[in-house]
Amino acid sequence: MASRNLAIAIIFLSQTIAGILGNFSLLHHYVFHFHTEGRLRPRELILMHLTVANSLVILSNGVPQTLAALGLKYFFSEIGCKFILYLQRVGRGMSIGSTCLLSVFQTITISPMNSCWKDLKVRALKYVDFFISLCWIQYMSVNLIFPAYVFYVSSKWHMKNITKKLDLGYCLSIDNETVTVSIYAALIVVPEVSLSGLMIWTSGCMVFILHRHKQRVQHIHSTNVSRRPSAESRATQSILVLVITFVSFYLLSSIFHACIALTYNPSWWLVKTTEVISVCFPVVSPFLLMRQDSTVPTLCFSWIRNTKSPNLTRKNVN
Repeated sequence: MASRNLAIAIIFLSQTIAGILGNFSLLHHYVFHFHTEGRLRPRELILMHLTVANSLVILSNGVPQTLAALGLKYFFSEIGCKFILYLQRVGRGMSIGSTCLLSVFQTITISPMNSCWKDLKVRALKYVDFFISLCWIQYMSVNLIFPAYVFYVSSKWHMKNITKKLDLGYCLSIDNETVTVSIYAALIVVPEVSLSGLMIWTSGCMVFILHRHKQRVQHIHSTNVSRRPSAESRATQSILVLVITFVSFYLLSSIFHACIALTYNPSWWLVKTTEVISVCFPVVSPFLLMRQDSTVPTLCFSWIRNTKSPNLTRKNVN
């Protein structure tokens, strides 16, 4: 028992440290870029909100799970448990919404002028801020409505005897899916599945556009033309890798969540494995993005150098 708890604690702690360092480094990159340039490109703005959502998932999931695995059990009250679960769901939903918005925006950006996307090219640049704000409002509101409805139904119908408690380690979550399965599906599951389908479709469009572009330029053999892919092609490939990674982890996580929902008394291993998988994408995604964007470490080092230079200047003056 002690060895398995220690193993799970090490896994969650490793995920938390790696995820926080990766997402905070990427977030610092975008904040520093905004501070120096005065603005962010739409793709960078979406990625900044994606890192915020990923950080929310990691902090609300990885930290409590690590403490619980180290022996600190049930340290959240029922209200605290609901709040942590609320943060997890908002972060998860915003991660889905941001990734989908990123995929759609990049497809519109790289589409040729004679395509069906041409009318959306200019509009997409104008309404990125609006759609990001709409995503935050939507997921914060929906994830408030659902627990409020659960509480109302449970208190009105006195159906405590048919609820089950899910042991999360750091708290006991009361599960009322016997009453609210249709509401949960309508408010959360259906939108998530729809956004995942939209991501898959736009990813297919990006692959098709890149393939046609590659065929179009294959006949050009001039030495003046660089064989290196353009910045837009590299960005598109990076987003494709990100979307494929997200969809893979999301499908795997959904399968495990379905197993927990269909099991009256889910095993300890099933619950912990589900929690580990749910944090995988927020941990991996910043490193996938930094691998494609070589300016991230450069800007981080330049920020460190700039913070040290005033001290060196004062020492030289003295």
